[in-house]
Amino acid sequence: MALIPAGMPLRVVGDVHGDARAFAFAVATAPERFIVQLGDLTDGGPDSAGALVIALALLKEGRGLFLLGNHERKLGRLLAGRAVKTDTALRATAAQLDERLRGRALAAIASAPAWLGCGGAFFVHAGFHTAMLHHAPPPFDAKPEGALSRALFGEVARQRSPDAFPERVLHWVDRIPRGLTVYCGHDNRSSDGRPPTVRGALGGEAVFLDTGAGKGGHLSWIDLPPCV
Repeated sequence: MALIPAGMPLRVVGDVHGDARAFAFAVATAPERFIVQLGDLTDGGPDSAGALVIALALLKEGRGLFLLGNHERKLGRLLAGRAVKTDTALRATAAQLDERLRGRALAAIASAPAWLGCGGAFFVHAGFHTAMLHHAPPPFDAKPEGALSRALFGEVARQRSPDAFPERVLHWVDRIPRGLTVYCGHDNRSSDGRPPTVRGALGGEAVFLDTGAGKGGHLSWIDLPPCV
């Protein structure tokens, strides 16, 4: 797993979902920054293979990392030969990968952290859990429960939304400690195309960087100073 280098400013990139062209632009315009991509590189857009190639190059060069998102976990399990419920987007992604890229992608997914702290910033794909402050992420194919489930899928209500998907709720934002900002993706909660910030009851904040890349929206990122 790549670590965030001390003293290096960051560019935090939201869900890519196969929009390799936008991801390439985000990387190319931040040559002096370490890229932290928040997961869900694949599925949805036209070039999931290209998005993976960019992420793998960043890892190899020590210029960035990606977090484990629910789509990476599903792809990794598929590549590892595990039983996976496939859908159109996952099948399209798998069809783009040659054997060499499959092997490289699986190795990178197996090493991708599900969460990562860096000073007053905390990075996770879907949602924060206080256990993340005290425990390292489990293996990517561990049973998705507790903190890992929150990292991959966020928090859902018992009822379903009108589109029949689980209704995602943000109770977890109220558990973010004061002084900590959680940068996450997974939920496109923007009303104006910009990443929204939600402040919790304890004074902590969550910044939602999924603005619909690969799904009819665009890719968002935010630049941060070095971790302290």
